[in-house]
Amino acid sequence: MKDALRAALARYSPSTIDDEPRLARAAVLALFYDAGGEPHLVFQRRSERVLHHKGQVSFPGGAMDPGDEHPQWTALRETHEEIGVAPEDVEVLGQLDELITISGFRVTPFVGWLRAYPYPWRFSAEEVAYLLEVPFATLRDPKNYVPDVRTYEGRQVVLPSYRVGPDLIWGATARIVANLLDVCLTIPDLEPARGGA
Repeated sequence: MKDALRAALARYSPSTIDDEPRLARAAVLALFYDAGGEPHLVFQRRSERVLHHKGQVSFPGGAMDPGDEHPQWTALRETHEEIGVAPEDVEVLGQLDELITISGFRVTPFVGWLRAYPYPWRFSAEEVAYLLEVPFATLRDPKNYVPDVRTYEGRQVVLPSYRVGPDLIWGATARIVANLLDVCLTIPDLEPARGGA
């Protein structure tokens, strides 16, 4: 799937957000790996010690440091700091739509592929409670989609969220997952999700 996903991302034109001084820059990495011929994605449940998004399921990533030359480097650096994956062990395949979080970040999501698996995860106990290694088919299965109904500026909106065992992927991370799933709809030979259409 790696080459097909790279091609799909190359065809895709991710939306970007104009620079706004009130928004801090951040980046995350949607990291795939192959296990037994099946693509998986790595998520983390954030600890209760972090400043933002305590206890939420997220992709590895975080705020840009002054020395970061590009958001892609931020995503790779933060992935190394949070779950122990060395930047040279990741093949970056492309970028998804930028988004704004309720905590005031402009987030640039990247998609990467782990060059070898199994991998010796070493996650930061300060920032990460545990990892979730999720088969991509689980996220593509409509049975695991959960509509997240919110009231925004006086009207109801439905946002995506995804049930993965006891965990719920919601908020900005779920929006990134939905964007990734939309991009994958353009992959012609992608096998149907289990239990899905």
